[in-house]
Amino acid sequence: MNETLELITPEAAAAETFTDAAKAVAHLESLYAEATGFLLEKFNETLESKTATARFRAFYPEVRITVSSHTKADSRLSFGHVALPGTYAATITRPDLFRNYLTQQLGLLIKNHGVPVHVGPSETPIPVHFAVAAHPEVTVPQEGVLDFSLRDVFDVPDLAGMNDDIVNGTAGPNPDGSGHLAPFTAQRVDYSLARLSHYTATAAEHFQNHVLFTNYQFYVDEFEAVARRMLADPDSGYSSFVAPGNQEISDPQASIPGLAKLPQMPAYHLKRPDGQGVTLVNIGVGPSNAKTATDHIAVLRPHAWLMVGHCAGLRNSQQLGDFVLAHAYLREDHVLDDDLPVWVPIPALAEVQVALQEAVAEVTKLEGYELKRIMRTGTVATIDNRNWELRDQSGPVHRLSQSRAVALDMESATIAANGFRFRVPYGTLLCVSDKPLHGELKLPGMATEFYRTQVANHLLIGIRAMEKLREMPLERIHSRKLRSFEETAFL
Repeated sequence: MNETLELITPEAAAAETFTDAAKAVAHLESLYAEATGFLLEKFNETLESKTATARFRAFYPEVRITVSSHTKADSRLSFGHVALPGTYAATITRPDLFRNYLTQQLGLLIKNHGVPVHVGPSETPIPVHFAVAAHPEVTVPQEGVLDFSLRDVFDVPDLAGMNDDIVNGTAGPNPDGSGHLAPFTAQRVDYSLARLSHYTATAAEHFQNHVLFTNYQFYVDEFEAVARRMLADPDSGYSSFVAPGNQEISDPQASIPGLAKLPQMPAYHLKRPDGQGVTLVNIGVGPSNAKTATDHIAVLRPHAWLMVGHCAGLRNSQQLGDFVLAHAYLREDHVLDDDLPVWVPIPALAEVQVALQEAVAEVTKLEGYELKRIMRTGTVATIDNRNWELRDQSGPVHRLSQSRAVALDMESATIAANGFRFRVPYGTLLCVSDKPLHGELKLPGMATEFYRTQVANHLLIGIRAMEKLREMPLERIHSRKLRSFEETAFL
């Protein structure tokens, strides 16, 4: 850094105290707008002049609460309160995007502890890349393009503030000794918001609170068809459909121009005005994509995510098109081993399991023995080698048999494990597309009419399950099964 440059910051605002959550969030929005507006103005001036005359810095707003009593908070919720007396703080970004979430979380804190929250500037600088992210017309030049280093003039993203230490349970206190109020720092959230836009080609604003993941393009086609039917029904509650490129329609007959090049993991959104709609992300094949998608979607704090994709059936009694409801996971994906050791159990969540089973019954119109004929409940194994069949069979097959696995894929355990890690309710309903242990490989022309019908039903089941979860109270879906004994107050 060039030490001769004068450091210029916006006029510091004093911290204010609030007992009204909505007013607290409004002040967070004001502070954030002032800080990012200052950086955007100075950034444009610097690019225009092509000279570095000073160093510019602005800070994320923060929210802080001090609790002095051991009085127990409302125990019906697993969030919305701190466990011990002390001071807790969180840096905040995009309060406009998270307005409803922040209002809810701060409102619970104020109510449960009977103390105000304090809102003011933090000591964490806002990287210029994140400050201008909401302005697509502004491009941050690569290092070396300018006659001076951008790092000498503005703060840039700092990996030290963009880790998962809080959710992984390895973070110490904040530098000032306060505890953590939220599961992610502002920089970590900003990083994921930028990555989401890159990987899915849709803005974070479009993501809904219920997220479906798939590994097959057919589900995307079916999702758009379902969305158009929903938009044609004024009683459905859905208001619009968004495709990659942020192309949004509310008219079910409207055309959507396709992108010349789809992103790595395109996202589609069937929206409701309250954000309680359904998002579908085609993550493709493999645990790496599954981890990447969930790493970034987690900062949006969705109420649930489900995997609805294809799998290999491992039992001879299964047919192509049968469903598998996962109640346990064999983790051989390895991408999360450093963050969540394999000895950590990933429990099935009763609320999600019931919603999925009821949705299968409703869509297929089957029950009892007939329902069991097309749906197995059991262990799903997730592996990181797509061509595992080409290796010596004694190892993989023996492990699959010992685990009592009924299906194998490359994404489900990753999505469930990251849901557990990020405290996002999760579930898995797969559709059998091949049976490699029994000579039915995934080859062209093997799909039966039953299989094609079941795949179409599969997407409907996922949406219906999400609608059932949407109707549940938050305290039921966000249960204590996903919370440790040292948790942030924010959900």
